[in-house]
Amino acid sequence: MVQVKIPTPLRKYTAGAGGVEAQGATVAALVDDLERRKVIGSTIYGPRTIAIRGNYDDVNRLCSEVADKYGWAFVNINVRPYYTEGAKTYGFEIAEQLGWRLPQHIVVPTAGGTILPKVAKAFRELRDLGLVDGDFKIYTAQAAGCAPVVQALHKGTDLITPVKPATIAKSIAIGNPADGFYVLKAVRESGGWGEAVTDAEIVDAIRLLARTEGIFTEPAGGTTVAVTKKLIDQGRIPRNESIVVSVTGNGYKTLEAVLDTVEQPFRIAARLTDFDELYARLAGGREASAV
Repeated sequence: MVQVKIPTPLRKYTAGAGGVEAQGATVAALVDDLERRKVIGSTIYGPRTIAIRGNYDDVNRLCSEVADKYGWAFVNINVRPYYTEGAKTYGFEIAEQLGWRLPQHIVVPTAGGTILPKVAKAFRELRDLGLVDGDFKIYTAQAAGCAPVVQALHKGTDLITPVKPATIAKSIAIGNPADGFYVLKAVRESGGWGEAVTDAEIVDAIRLLARTEGIFTEPAGGTTVAVTKKLIDQGRIPRNESIVVSVTGNGYKTLEAVLDTVEQPFRIAARLTDFDELYARLAGGREASAV
């Protein structure tokens, strides 16, 4: 059986490309400007890969049309009920790692809207089973260049107006999120909120997390860090309460997002005298050139 696949998010795509290839032909559809490291991480499994000019929403639409015309399976539709339930694992593991306690606040990035409602569901199920107690508030984080859910939340409406993505946070750049309604529902029921941040704020947050915690995240994680800061500054999240900030991807897959913002290394010959000279300039506060 031929299966049409789309990377939203890419981890789902990578797992599918590897797992299903052993069972039959796989056609993997992806956006044309997807980061090269993400492309290689999936094409290594051998699917027939098609790069489509457009954004994630364009690829989703085309894959739906192709699946309908040729009678193929489309993982974003046929398997969606199963992999969305699997997203609850994230919520289960958070509670377990906190010693079977719920965080008072959790910030989650929103792309298609799969993860956030399922984290909320996981917390509720654990509470119903008596494994945890207490309440939690859940918050949605989006990039300002693609924030249809946050816009609907701020307007107080259930109607999500699709947008054309324009952000470095490509892994969450879904202009017409399939589960956006459920994100709004989960956020409102918990008493949470949502915010969007600019690309500049995302990059600053990526650098902040790397510098202070030793974690290099891709832009989705930078988005949640920046949104968390904004929510704290607004007084929506108290500083003295437990907060989980969802960092959902590794920065090594998206080097392009910060490549032009990092300091270049100093280059010297393999001579002690050259190092001594550079060290003296740095120690003396003089400007040393990174060449």
